[in-house]
Amino acid sequence: MVDKYNADMQLHGPEVVEMMKLAVWCLQSDYQRRPSMTVVIQVLEGFVSVQDNLDFNFINAPARRTIATTGDDRVAVHDGTTLFASDLSGPR
Repeated sequence: MVDKYNADMQLHGPEVVEMMKLAVWCLQSDYQRRPSMTVVIQVLEGFVSVQDNLDFNFINAPARRTIATTGDDRVAVHDGTTLFASDLSGPR
């Protein structure tokens, strides 16, 4: 995925690959395997490396949640998992 005809990509090849890995890490199907924003910043600053055991299978991603609106309430329907804000964002 690194363009061999792009001088900037060739010059910064390892960094480009690291950013692609970071993107894949953020897109993991299992939300518990995704990095927190703190970890993302640490990767961008060079303090932390991207995990090696990433799941590159994006074909069998879980089904999207369907949101039904009833009055002022939004309710998730047809969903196998309950996702809480605290699970998604982690401690602050």
